[in-house]
Amino acid sequence: MGSPVDASVSLFLHTLFKPVLPIFLLLLLEYSSGFQFSFPVSLSLFLTSPSFSSLSIPFILDHLLDLALIGLSKLTFRRTRPHYNPNMSPAVHADNFSFPSGHALRVMFSATLFHLIYQNHGGLISDFILWWVKFEPGLFLFSVGVWAILTIISRFLLGRHFLSDILAEAFVTVLEGIVACRFLRF
Repeated sequence: MGSPVDASVSLFLHTLFKPVLPIFLLLLLEYSSGFQFSFPVSLSLFLTSPSFSSLSIPFILDHLLDLALIGLSKLTFRRTRPHYNPNMSPAVHADNFSFPSGHALRVMFSATLFHLIYQNHGGLISDFILWWVKFEPGLFLFSVGVWAILTIISRFLLGRHFLSDILAEAFVTVLEGIVACRFLRF
């Protein structure tokens, strides 16, 4: 278990915002960042077009690495989930551990990679965005960032994780994205 201050702040935020934010929005963010949704999307991008397949490789590798690292980390740290969410559905989570958050990892890594790849390959990523989602690239990248931040916030507002779990995971994942971009030379 984490510190009493972390547990108190997390419970306070959970209680304060629970009646304000619609639960369906928080659950939509949760499902959109789950492995069951994001891995097939990454795989479909790989299969869609040869010119875009190179862009999807880091996302596919991230998802596979995600399974191994998150599972190993959860078994190592074994930090229990917040007690104030006893009604969490078994379909939503695969374990009872709070740290690290796989959802936070996926959204932060995706947002970081999109932005770093855009910096290095602006034309290719712009073509991809215009072809795939029919959005102006700047608006799409901004939307990915907002999606990542809202998903991270939803994790502790839903009572799935403590605030410190999410903040630590977000920081580590941004560093991971930068290292992956440099190592994989995107």
